Amino acid sequence: MPAAWNRSSFDEAVRQAATSLEQGGVPVGSALDIGGVLVAAGHNERVQLGDPIAHGEMSCLRKAGRQRSYRDAVLYTTLAPCAMCAGTIVQFRIPLVVVGEERTFPGELAFLRERGVDVVVVDDPRCVELMQRFQREHPDVWAEDIGEV
Repeated sequence: MPAAWNRSSFDEAVRQAATSLEQGGVPVGSALDIGGVLVAAGHNERVQLGDPIAHGEMSCLRKAGRQRSYRDAVLYTTLAPCAMCAGTIVQFRIPLVVVGEERTFPGELAFLRERGVDVVVVDDPRCVELMQRFQREHPDVWAEDIGEV
């Protein structure tokens, strides 16, 4: 793992995903480190807020507020980012994204890598289990979340 990879920040992203599932939402959590300091964490709130762009990464970045630079940032996310979230990562030049898993949704990892983002996939079983459970129990909400309705 890169030196900047922080287990406690990743674990916070996993906690956020579990919180979303407990609230009836999509279990995707995210955390943002800047310079080794946890700045914010969030989770997918599309169901809870009725907000179509409240994905986990977006929720986290909103909570982090305005940042002058993301040069020393690491974004942790429990699931491979979708096109919308990947575009935001590229827009703000977040250099490193640590992804919990890509088995249940491949996301846009190639897009991120093609644009110079360092992507580390940890294949964490907790992340896989959260998403598999959600996809099994709420297939319609999952299809809505990824635009496949």
